[in-house]
Amino acid sequence: MRICELRDKEVINVCSGRKLGCAMDVEINVCTGEVEALIVPGPGKICGFFGTDCEYVIPFCCIRKIGPDIILVEIQEEKFLQKI
Repeated sequence: MRICELRDKEVINVCSGRKLGCAMDVEINVCTGEVEALIVPGPGKICGFFGTDCEYVIPFCCIRKIGPDIILVEIQEEKFLQKI
């Protein structure tokens, strides 16, 4: 699978059933070549509008399933939400 194909997939948290958004980027360890984390933009500032100042950094070990349309993750959202 290519990274550009991940951008079209919706990320769903199986713990809360909440839709987090679409994958925006990945973190790659340049020494090992392994994907370390999936980056998903955080919630918008006002009702989902006007951009965001945070993002979810989801470790690869928290990804439960990558399907044809969605990516299922198992996280505590507040733990993985980081300021940009």
